[in-house]
Amino acid sequence: MNLVDSSAWLEYFAGGTLAGQVARPIEQTDKLLVPTIVIYEVGKRVMQQRGEDAALQVVAVMHQGTVVDLDATIALNAAQLGLAHKLPLADSVILATARLHAATIWTLDADFKGLSGARYLARHK
Repeated sequence: MNLVDSSAWLEYFAGGTLAGQVARPIEQTDKLLVPTIVIYEVGKRVMQQRGEDAALQVVAVMHQGTVVDLDATIALNAAQLGLAHKLPLADSVILATARLHAATIWTLDADFKGLSGARYLARHK
């Protein structure tokens, strides 16, 4: 299973330099997990930059994967992981969701660098 975090989704939708590297896990929708917090983050950013219609289109694409709701089990695991790894809320939820489902996290977010199960893709300047 794959879980693409917000940074990688935004890179994909923007056609950035690393979009090709995250295209495969995104386009393999039968193996794709999409936490609701990622829908929130991506939807909000696209809405800010391109408007509500664009955000709705992006979210529709994200719904092609399996949407994973934030529940009490994930929330408690996220709290533990957030404390252990000094992660912010969204990253903690993403990590907890991935671990619960034995999924690889695809990310451009350096907060995940070095964490087990995370595939961190560094941006080159």
